Amino acid sequence: MYRALTWWLLNRNADVTDTALVAASASRPAIEVGTDPDQPYVTVDGADVSGPIRDRPVSNAVSAVALVPEVRRHLIARQREIIAKACAEAGGIVAEGRDIGTVVAPDAAVKVFLTAAETARARRRAADLAADPAATVELTLAEQARRDRLDAPQTEQAADAVPIDSTTLNVAEVVGVIVALAHSRRAAAADAARRA
Repeated sequence: MYRALTWWLLNRNADVTDTALVAASASRPAIEVGTDPDQPYVTVDGADVSGPIRDRPVSNAVSAVALVPEVRRHLIARQREIIAKACAEAGGIVAEGRDIGTVVAPDAAVKVFLTAAETARARRRAADLAADPAATVELTLAEQARRDRLDAPQTEQAADAVPIDSTTLNVAEVVGVIVALAHSRRAAAADAARRA
């Protein structure tokens, strides 16, 4: 959602370092995020921006937008609405983000803190950006390090989050670890309810 707002601002040639402008724009675009894992999407004012929000210009500008308190308040409220609706309608949701487990959904039943070595992250991100010839692993590593520094205030491991280092794991293996953790937590909760 932060990337979607950043895309919207950049698409209007807005200065994303102008905090007053960014704050005033926080609720202007209609940002929608799909919750069906088989049909994911992000739209801004009805336009699908799922691809463009992952491009380097947005990646390099999103941290400035995410630091603006009015943006955070607005998008955290929207994220909580989406989570509440998905939990009511589908019994749960998988949400990801730097502060989901600490700020947005601190009462989540299962929390993971997913990490990977910086070089592994940069290699993966550069591969995602293969269509951009400038996106070398070295450049991606430098841009990633800058974003990590800027996003540090929002990046804190929740006390009850399980750390998972994905450096040597593929996506399917990471999903497997998280699903096993969720099943384990559900079984423990059911067992505790039976004993109560």
